[in-house]
Amino acid sequence: MPRSAEELVELLDVEDIDVNLFRGRQPDTVLQRVFGGQVAAQALIAGARTVPGEYVAHSLHSYFLRPGDTAVPIVYDVESLREGRSFATRRIVARQHGRPIYLMSASFQKPEWGFDHQDAMPQVPTPEQGVDLAEMFGRRAEPGSGEWEREWSALDVRYLGNAAVGGVPEDPDRPARAQLWIRVGGRLSDDPLEHLAAFTYASDMTLIGAALVPHGKYISSPGMQAASLDHTIWFHRPFRADEWWLFDQHAPSASGARGLVLARVFTQAGELVATVAQEGLVRYHGDPDPTD
Repeated sequence: MPRSAEELVELLDVEDIDVNLFRGRQPDTVLQRVFGGQVAAQALIAGARTVPGEYVAHSLHSYFLRPGDTAVPIVYDVESLREGRSFATRRIVARQHGRPIYLMSASFQKPEWGFDHQDAMPQVPTPEQGVDLAEMFGRRAEPGSGEWEREWSALDVRYLGNAAVGGVPEDPDRPARAQLWIRVGGRLSDDPLEHLAAFTYASDMTLIGAALVPHGKYISSPGMQAASLDHTIWFHRPFRADEWWLFDQHAPSASGARGLVLARVFTQAGELVATVAQEGLVRYHGDPDPTD
């Protein structure tokens, strides 16, 4: 996986191989399947390459259909669904071995004036007061494995806490919450698409874990099977993915081996810049809860 901002940008870029047809590269990884954030970010870039430059992505809605093969490139087929004066819509299908592995619908808009309001940013500790997720993973991993450094070192993540262990304000009406600060660990260019793609890549991290908070489990807990099923992002305001953004996560429901997680994204200045929603598989193969 990318170990720097430069490697991340290189990974997310896609090759133009025909009209509305693109190819995405694969990183050197030991993961058994393609990271969902990677295919989502590459698909977003493929879709953006087919719209006029003045249009900016404002939303994407997607489904993870099959596990991606990390050994072969991914082909992205872009279909134009709408060419409006204000909005353009694209359908992007990612394929491997002749089969679709991921589907995205993305909408792009010409910037324009409009009414403006937002939720207030919650009071949280600074990134410097959070726990470095690389160090946290390092303590849990096998000695010498270097898992975080090998797979995720392009990102700087500071964990603030969750509703079970503390670190977030108490709210008995919302027991499944977690908060993190995240940024790309290096400087990106001033290209807005580069920041949207890097954010999309990082936004697939940690979400499903919020749905497990009330149940005392982690993604890596014995007996847990977890995977992203779908992923949606609404981009509200321009921002830089290489500057700290707060991932304020809340899982309103878990049932039927699925968990839904919503996340508000704020800059350090308090701007609400994006909203993310993801439903994930949270199947537990351990002993059932005797209280159920």
